[in-house]
Amino acid sequence: MSETEGTVERTYRRLKEMAASYEFKPDSRLNESELSKRLDTSRTPLREALNRLVAEGFLTFKSGKGFFCRSLKPAEIMDLYEARAAIECEAAALAAIRANAEDIAELEKFLENSKPDYKPGTSPVELVRLDEEFHTRLTALSGNAEMVRMLGNMNGRIHFVRLIDLKTLCERNGPDVVTTEPHKRILEAVKRRDPDAARAEMAKHIERRLESITENVRNAFAELYTP
Repeated sequence: MSETEGTVERTYRRLKEMAASYEFKPDSRLNESELSKRLDTSRTPLREALNRLVAEGFLTFKSGKGFFCRSLKPAEIMDLYEARAAIECEAAALAAIRANAEDIAELEKFLENSKPDYKPGTSPVELVRLDEEFHTRLTALSGNAEMVRMLGNMNGRIHFVRLIDLKTLCERNGPDVVTTEPHKRILEAVKRRDPDAARAEMAKHIERRLESITENVRNAFAELYTP
């Protein structure tokens, strides 16, 4: 990788983190001069990184106006959740058909090792990270690299709302409400080589949070704009 390519990649990764966490306020215009100074990079690699994030849906571009942070709207978040559900349900079914025993055992080991972290005191950030890792690794068992790529994109774009959702869930029902049991049931269906059950368990796991999207977006705005 050349020095220029390395600068673009470093800038891209930092900007992606900022966009995923809504460090830029929803629908706000990005100041390229300030970003160039803040990230210690020239305008060319910055522009390349920004265009890449537009293509991936993390930012938007308006001709003659520049780059903007994406919106934070219930309908758009719902679209992403539904797309995620479609990909992950099919990936779970494919995993039940295609995954080898060794890879399933590795994911079982990861799930067992992460179980102690699902306890009071564990930060929502860590719990979301563990959840995303399980889902990414399970999707990889489908043997479909495109599904893994698309899931990574969607996880990044709904990460902030999922974090707010988990925080709200724990505050309302206590930290014990978040467990590894849904993941265990999905993986057991995969291990039994039952694609229909794997698909159904995944759908149940993801779709139970769809009804809370509007509330979570409202809570996300409160989190972003409360001093």
